This record gives sequence, structure tokens and C-alpha cells, in this order.
Amino acid sequence: MKKDIHPNYIECSVECTCGTKFTTNSTVKSLKIDICSKCHPFFTGNERFVDATGRVDKFQKRFNWDAQKAGIKS
Repeated sequence: MKKDIHPNYIECSVECTCGTKFTTNSTVKSLKIDICSKCHPFFTGNERFVDATGRVDKFQKRFNWDAQKAGIKS
């Protein structure tokens, strides 16, 4: 293996938008994340849309999703 090409692997503090904080190892000192295992629907069992950038609303508007659910043809 080549020497001095690998990044430093240091302890990293991670903070989620839900308020959960934990430490792990990474190549950066700190991370701010949108969703973690404490608030992700897969792990919590609560079904909800995880929509950080408006993608779900954009999809629903594009395909007239609300009208399709109601059985109304446009």
C-alpha cells in the first residue's frame, strides 16, 4: 500500500435535526444530518414522508395526485 495517501480517521460528533447527538468515527470533525435512526420512519415504525427538499409535493402537483386519490379525473 502507498504511504501518506489515506485521510485521517478521527472521532466525529454527529447532530441530527431531531436533537439526537452521538459520536462515531469519520474523516471530518462534525456532521449535521437531517434524519437519524431515532427519527427515521423505518426504525420508528411511524409512517410519514421524509421530504427535505419538497420532492413529494412537487411530485404530487406534477401528477395531480390529490385528484387521483379522490377519484376525480382532470
